[in-house]
Amino acid sequence: MIERIQDLVQFYAQKYHVPIALQTENWQLESWDRNGVVVAMPLKTIAGDTTNLGAYSGKVVLIVNTASKCGFTPQYAGLEKLYEQYKDSGFVIIGFPANNFLRQEPGTDSEILSFCQSNYGVTFPMMSKISVKGKDQHPLYTYLTKDSPQPGTITWNFNKFLLDRQGNVVARYNSKVKPDDKELVAEIEKLLAK
Repeated sequence: MIERIQDLVQFYAQKYHVPIALQTENWQLESWDRNGVVVAMPLKTIAGDTTNLGAYSGKVVLIVNTASKCGFTPQYAGLEKLYEQYKDSGFVIIGFPANNFLRQEPGTDSEILSFCQSNYGVTFPMMSKISVKGKDQHPLYTYLTKDSPQPGTITWNFNKFLLDRQGNVVARYNSKVKPDDKELVAEIEKLLAK
């Protein structure tokens, strides 16, 4: 299985012209093996540590591109409430700050983290600022917008991708869908019950 995943990772590294280091000793692949490329893709946390989605294997994951100076920024409060409500059941939210829309995320990683914690009490994982569209689009968002079962351009800040415990992208929500939206919450609960 590891060899197959390494081949897939190398394919994506060449396709998107990014170096991808494999750290198989940290993987928990038993449930995310079909999506090894996404699992292995290196991510930088907002604190500067290296991780990948394999750290969240077996969990239901909501991936959100965020911004601090956006009309949707108050969704941070709802995202934190949603995370607190379901985190002990195997749910995690991962925030990806991005400055792609009207420069609404101009800060450094430390400024973004300070803003999120002091204004919204954010405790869910936040990654380092990335680009979610354009020529410098992060490979994760290239996968999500082009190769996942829920493709399409990121339309604005606070677009959301929902992944099941096996790492499959099962749903996508636009910026206007609030974290307490009944359909979103119902889908999360359904996935957590599996």
